[in-house]
Parts: sequence; structure tokens; C-alpha cells
Amino acid sequence: MTRVIGFAGWSGAGKTTLLAQVLPVLIARGVSVSTLKHAHHRFDVDMPGKDSHTHRQAGARQVLVASENRWALMTELRGAPEPSLAELLRRLDPVDLVIVEGFKRDLHAKIEVNRAANGKPWLHPDSPGIRAVAADTAPPYDLPHARLDDIAGIADLCLRFAEPLA
Repeated sequence: MTRVIGFAGWSGAGKTTLLAQVLPVLIARGVSVSTLKHAHHRFDVDMPGKDSHTHRQAGARQVLVASENRWALMTELRGAPEPSLAELLRRLDPVDLVIVEGFKRDLHAKIEVNRAANGKPWLHPDSPGIRAVAADTAPPYDLPHARLDDIAGIADLCLRFAEPLA
């Protein structure tokens, strides 16, 4: 059964850097992992000059690009609403754990990532679903936490607080 845990924090907190360290630890423990990242409004995986970009610009709603190493499906929303987190999660193949980066306002279980030098306020209790904290300082509230350099401890928090995919 696929379980889900999120990493939430302000831009610059180090979520992506932290995930790049936690993923190999989880995989070494035998956990199959996928990630789902919420991106900025203007993100694009495609580039002008590529055939797939030409197809999209010509009006194709979906473009699937495939090679012997990977495939990627791009879907143009063309005015349709952004898919919900639940809809996006259902598109992923089954794995042991999906780690969601971003979507801090959604209700799924999350680990708050906070870096003091960032100067941003803590998300908890205003962000729903925060179950634990990964930070370089102790949080101002009583939740399980690990220091940002305790990668094994953060992997433990992922497995402890991940919830079944709804």
C-alpha cells in the first residue's frame, strides 16, 4: 500500500537538498519511493526547439516523449483547473512511499523543514498536517523533530508519519 508524507517549508528552507539526501537512505532500507513536486506557475520541462515543444505549441493537449531510458507525459491544462494533490497522486505507479514537496496548504501528513538563516516563520500550526519537524533549531512547539543534518532521523520521521494514500 502506498503511503504519503510531505516536506513543507518556505522557499530557501532546503527541502530539495534535504530530499536528495533522504531518498538514498530510504532506498537503501528497501523502500520504493516516488516524489511529487509542486512547481512555480511558469515551470516547464520542455524547451523551444524540441519537437515536443513544437507539438505543444501547435495545440496538442498531451505530448508523451519516450526513450530507452525514460518517458515523460506533458499535459497542457489550457484553462482547465490545476489538478488536486489527490488527483496527481493517483497518477503515480504504486510504491511504498510518495514524498510530496510543496503543497503546504493541503491536508496530507507533512514534515516541516525550517532553516533559521532563512528568517521565515514556522508553518505550524497554521499549515495543516504537520506531524514532525526537520530544522537546524528546536521548534517552538512540541512535535517530534530531527536536526537537518540527521538524515537517518529524518528518514525515520518519514516512515513514522507517512499515511496511506487516500
